Amino acid sequence: MSINKRFLSSGKPVYDLRYRGTNGRQYKKTFQTNKEAKSFEADLRVSRSNGTWIDPTKSKLTLGIYSTNWLKTRVNLRIRTVELYQGLLVHQILPYFNDVELGKITTSSIRLWYAALLQNSGLAQSTVAKAYRLLRTILNSAIEDGLVKVNPCSIKGAGIAKSPERPIASIEEVFSLADAIANKFRLTILLATFGGLRLGEILALKRNSFDLVNLSVNVCCQLQELSDGRYYFEKPKTEAGNRTVMLPKFMATEITRHLDNYVADESDSLIFTSGSNTPLRRGVLFRAWKSSRIKVGVEHLHFHDLRHTGNTFAASTGASTAELMARMGHSSSEAALRYQHASKERDIVLASKLNSMVENR
Repeated sequence: MSINKRFLSSGKPVYDLRYRGTNGRQYKKTFQTNKEAKSFEADLRVSRSNGTWIDPTKSKLTLGIYSTNWLKTRVNLRIRTVELYQGLLVHQILPYFNDVELGKITTSSIRLWYAALLQNSGLAQSTVAKAYRLLRTILNSAIEDGLVKVNPCSIKGAGIAKSPERPIASIEEVFSLADAIANKFRLTILLATFGGLRLGEILALKRNSFDLVNLSVNVCCQLQELSDGRYYFEKPKTEAGNRTVMLPKFMATEITRHLDNYVADESDSLIFTSGSNTPLRRGVLFRAWKSSRIKVGVEHLHFHDLRHTGNTFAASTGASTAELMARMGHSSSEAALRYQHASKERDIVLASKLNSMVENR
């Protein structure tokens, strides 16, 4: 390892540091001052001794190439997650960093990118947070692969989504929406609210998902729809999502009416269809949902707000956090504690109280 001084054609001195990497290759790095060269030499000796030295040629791999290969190797990702990541890369990350070498992505450049997304892109903060988390994850993998030493994604709180508090509908508004929407979609509103089901879970329900004797619905699948129009069924993301939810007593009439009028007799027939037992498209439901919101005068409500509303109703009955999480299919690091305290018997009580709230409206 040696530092050699030489002069440029302009007469300005520069300092070349020549060294051999742990891989046996010879390298040269040029500095403007002797102090910079010596500082790099000292850091190099430390990294070589503690095993953290990285081949400079590896860090020249661009983020565009690395992220593409990175995504291909994530074989356990769900299809919808892959689509989400592809969208974030194409629209939010790679327009800034596609041709940038991994070793040249700095905390400063990350800050400029993050600020530009927040201030100039018109994106929701939650979307920017998702993009930041994805970039941070990819660069963490680059560290594991020995391509970079540190992750430049070090902006405190940047990966935390700060979605605004969603509105809560009243019971009267929920039933007004159910009355305003086409009859074949009425049950979607009631299941989202009083069953706490996600839209994908609702669209995947079949005739045999319901137990009308015990008045419950079994959630074991969800329907996902991709941006290109393809759809597929998949299991819930977590074990907590695979659950049986007790329903309020008034729902028996609603479910029976829907089954009689809109569902084929086979036990595996879908509850909501676009015809010929093909799954109901979200776009079709959302058009009907938009129309009903306008009629009722609650244009600010999103369909997912119904689930949030139902969770709030259930909480008002005195349900514990564990009971609510079990009912809504939420997962957490305290899953064991949740399953110790949440019980089917208590869920029946919750369903009964929800029914009382409806009957007394």
